[in-house]
Amino acid sequence: MKLFRSRHGIIPACDVIGLDALEQIVEKTCTIEGVVGYKVGAILALKYGLAEVCNRISSQTDLPVIYDHQKLGTDIPEICGGDMLKVCKEAGVDAVIAFPQSGPETLRATLVGSEDERLKETVKGCFRFGLAPIVGGEMTHKRYLQSEGGYIANDAPERMYIDAARLGVEHFVIPGTKMEKMRKYRSLLKKELEEPKFLFPGIGKEYQGGDIMAAFDAVRPFPGYAIVGRAIYRAKDIGEAAERLCKAISAK
Repeated sequence: MKLFRSRHGIIPACDVIGLDALEQIVEKTCTIEGVVGYKVGAILALKYGLAEVCNRISSQTDLPVIYDHQKLGTDIPEICGGDMLKVCKEAGVDAVIAFPQSGPETLRATLVGSEDERLKETVKGCFRFGLAPIVGGEMTHKRYLQSEGGYIANDAPERMYIDAARLGVEHFVIPGTKMEKMRKYRSLLKKELEEPKFLFPGIGKEYQGGDIMAAFDAVRPFPGYAIVGRAIYRAKDIGEAAERLCKAISAK
């Protein structure tokens, strides 16, 4: 399922709490070559409603809206693959991010629907709702995996990525703060797909610490998209910050 117009780009993460701030991000960046879409999260959706958030974006641009429920994929299959996705589609969302930490049944339901005959008409999954699924496995912060003192099994992200690829997913979220892991997941997924596409948050040395140029290098030769939040929306000049990042990756 085609989502972005180009093979590389920047996705502003609109993790702000006001519609005025959201509109400013979009207004200042939507005409910049290299900005390929917008990620909105649960804060805006909870406060204003997802449809209103999407309307504010679509009134200025036709670039895709990615909804990050923070985190979709952590409930039962009926919730993650059913009406929640219908609501997202009706609101104007183009793609959703899921971290299927609840297991393979939830992953399957989120993507392709339920195998249970009783639930097939309601638990349809992203593909039947016309949403592009983007699947994540490992996050950017410390102490996520068991080996780091976290709760998630060390091999869980690999299993999430592989299972998702085998169910037809092409877009994956990998941690832009962990170069070695980015290279690992790129190598893993190139065995499953002809051209996996990677989105990576955590970019911004003054915030989570991800180096944008190193991150793009880590996923080459495959399509890559940096999800950039505070390094753009907290900049003194939002447009200039976004344009500088776009020019840097274009030159590279």
